[in-house]
Amino acid sequence: MVGVVNHPNWLTFARTTDSVNDFPRIVIYINARLSLLCFSLCKNVINHRDILSVPFFNNNNIFWLMNIYSDSFYTVLKYLKNTEANIHNLLIMTGDFNIRDSL
Repeated sequence: MVGVVNHPNWLTFARTTDSVNDFPRIVIYINARLSLLCFSLCKNVINHRDILSVPFFNNNNIFWLMNIYSDSFYTVLKYLKNTEANIHNLLIMTGDFNIRDSL
């Protein structure tokens, strides 16, 4: 199977790519009952294949959800450390960070 799983009860957000070598490795699912919050996929603040930024609106405020995948080389964590992205109201940042505790 190639691609993401779609279901009518869930909004699916995945990054589209122009290259076969730049395929996305993450997806965000949001329950369709929350669709009144006007979720959208945003690539103009952070544009990385392993980061999804999804803003939504509530009471004239913008809030953000972010999903991150970090490979065994910590590529995305290094990218975030070296990138100045000013994202206010980041409610949740989640993902598979692949960071092992030495203990």
